[in-house]
Parts: sequence; structure tokens; C-alpha cells
Amino acid sequence: MQIDPRGPRFAAVLTSVLLVAVLITGNGLLLAVQALVFLLGAAGGPRLSPYNCLFHTLIAPRLPPPTTTEDERPLRFAQGGGAVFAVVGTLGYLTGVTWLGLMATGFALTAAFLNAVFGYCLGCEIYPIVRRAQGRSGAGA
Repeated sequence: MQIDPRGPRFAAVLTSVLLVAVLITGNGLLLAVQALVFLLGAAGGPRLSPYNCLFHTLIAPRLPPPTTTEDERPLRFAQGGGAVFAVVGTLGYLTGVTWLGLMATGFALTAAFLNAVFGYCLGCEIYPIVRRAQGRSGAGA
């Protein structure tokens, strides 16, 4: 499915703000909320992503139609990667391994910030590399 690339970028802005709040407060429950947002985006794509729903409800109607679209599969992969970091960070904060929470949150924030500010989706760039590697590993079987 093709999607409006402005939606994921808007989501990256909200994600960045939330992750900064997690780093400032050390709140593992807040990071757990973000993990759920990532998991919904990974499982159901933009249709299930709460931030994308906000974009399509509040922002998109005020914008002109998109001039380009993107495949949603790399985005879903990126959301899955974000979910891994957010879950690991949540476990770190909630079990008292604060350094793990900080590190995992920092990695997730770096990726979200790159997308929010520069439109560079790190997970989307990794997606074709993983797909090619899967193809090669399946060819020898």
C-alpha cells in the first residue's frame, strides 16, 4: 500500500517529543506507551498507528494532496525496530537498569529525530538490506 510520507514524518515529530520527555523524566510507563504506538504501527501499518490517525484527522485535511507516496512496508519495518528499542528501554527503566532505559531510548530518539528533522527514515533504509539478505539466505536452501 502507498502512503502519504508526511504522516510518518509528523509521527516522528510526536515520537521525538515523547522520547525527550522519557529521557528527562526517566518514566518507563511513558516509554511503554510509545512502545505500544510502535507496535500498532508495525502490526497494522498507518491504519492502526495513533499518530498517523491524528495526522489524517487534524493535519492532512488542511494540506494539499501529496505529490509523492511511499511504500508502507519499510515504514512498518522501521516501526518494528522502534518497538524493539522502546520495549528494551521500558524493561530497563521498570527493572531499575536505568542505563539500559537511557541507551535504548536514546537510540529510538536518534532514529525518530532523523526522520522528523531531515526526512531520513533509518529503518526504511535498513529494510531493503534485510530483504536482500533474506533473499540470499533463502536461495541456498
